[in-house]
Amino acid sequence: QVQLVESGGGLVQPGGSLRLSCVASGRLFSIYAMGWYRQAPGKQRELVAGITTHNRTTYADSVKGRFTISRDNAKNTVYLQMNSLKPEDTAVYYCKFGVRVTFGSVPYELWGQGTQVTVSS
Repeated sequence: QVQLVESGGGLVQPGGSLRLSCVASGRLFSIYAMGWYRQAPGKQRELVAGITTHNRTTYADSVKGRFTISRDNAKNTVYLQMNSLKPEDTAVYYCKFGVRVTFGSVPYELWGQGTQVTVSS
């Protein structure tokens, strides 16, 4: 069974950095767009950053210039480098892949289980 496994979350002081990773385990035929989302308590889940198969990236305005998304197709992995972290970045971060499990199967979206990022002094 294919699943996404995230790592790299934790507690960091304001101004600090973290690097999140998300890897797909199991056999996949194709991975399409990858993305990072976050959800803070009492708020809706929001897109943080996305990256296409051609490495075209998009970012939420609130993280532009501070966060960088990248992907390693050979490792079925997406990264989120987060610099200059602020308390308002505190949330559970989720990765999402667009995947096709086998040739001819219907593509679908696969979500990770989430990793907590807390920015606090």
